[in-house]
Amino acid sequence: MPEHPPRFTGLELPDDVAASLQAVLPRMAARTVSAVTVEVPSYRDAFSGRMGQTIENAVQMALSAFLRLAVGAQGSDPAATLSPALDGAYELGRGEARQGRSADVLLSAYRVGARVAWRELSATVVGAGLAAGTVARFAELVFAFIDELSASSVAGHADELATTGRVRQRYLEQLARQLLAGESPETLRASADKAGWQPPATLTAVVMAETQTRGLAARFGPSTLQLSEDLPGVDPAAALAVLLVPDLDGQYRGQLCSALRGRRALVGPARPWTSTQSSYHRALRARALAVPDDVDVVDTDEHLLELVLTADREATDDLRRQVLAPLAGLRPSTADRLTETLRSWVVHQGQRTAVAADLFVHAQTVRYRMTQLRELYGDRLNDPRTILELIVALGPDSR
Repeated sequence: MPEHPPRFTGLELPDDVAASLQAVLPRMAARTVSAVTVEVPSYRDAFSGRMGQTIENAVQMALSAFLRLAVGAQGSDPAATLSPALDGAYELGRGEARQGRSADVLLSAYRVGARVAWRELSATVVGAGLAAGTVARFAELVFAFIDELSASSVAGHADELATTGRVRQRYLEQLARQLLAGESPETLRASADKAGWQPPATLTAVVMAETQTRGLAARFGPSTLQLSEDLPGVDPAAALAVLLVPDLDGQYRGQLCSALRGRRALVGPARPWTSTQSSYHRALRARALAVPDDVDVVDTDEHLLELVLTADREATDDLRRQVLAPLAGLRPSTADRLTETLRSWVVHQGQRTAVAADLFVHAQTVRYRMTQLRELYGDRLNDPRTILELIVALGPDSR
């Protein structure tokens, strides 16, 4: 609200004119509400019934306060009379914001009200035969008062929107943290209701540098959630953020990845919204994948094998040491060559020609090396379990 309201006192009106103005206030308030209802469609239903009477009373009280100001003694302080009217206008603005009506609609109502009020008031003062200068001064005071009221209402409207926006943002961030933490569906639904967030069918977690997120949340729609602080399992120094993107799964996943080009993003799988934690964890695990530097978007759906093989890095390392134990006593260079041959042999299912082509060696070299390996492993190379262990231990991420 304005801290320094203009002076409204000092208008010299005869007592009978002031009384006449006071007498027309009830009629003027009714006509004001009626005009606003007709000319501003957003208020057509809002001002019906008891609410219309309440607004009439508020208009009458505000204009009564104005009249007390206008006929006050020259040099008197109007604050005691003006402040309650401005406070009421401020709360009106906040209430209109809560009802979802815009500031433009509110100002339209004020413009209609000002026109009706002046028509009624001017008819009274002109009919009383007041001098033109006095009528002009009276008009100046009327519109200055309406300006003060409307400015106070706009301030209340803006403050309510800002407060509501901040509170809702806190609720949305709380919901995002609960989704990443894997809270129960009941807790998630309660938080979604509290935040006024309509759950989508699926959410996809996208992990990326916080500096790369600008504009993305708006691009993916109002149900997109974003969290940049206190990410579970992430060192704050990493400065990462997560976007939870709604309903871009299946045939639409390509659109999601295309929108992320150039931003170095890790994209988890689409999951039912109450199972978002699964998507987030997989996106985080993708940070450990060995991908070329020129790949900016890592779609985890395209790296499932690598993710499976590296799900438990320590277990994979232990398995590798275990299955390669027969080579432990060889010179490192020999062990490396035989390991490379063994990997190619299991990948190509023992096809000597394919192994030779893969290793760029002669088929006889492959035969010689496999003879060595069979001496070291014995019948284990015919055991399906051993073959499976070799495939896992010597997989694509083990080189």
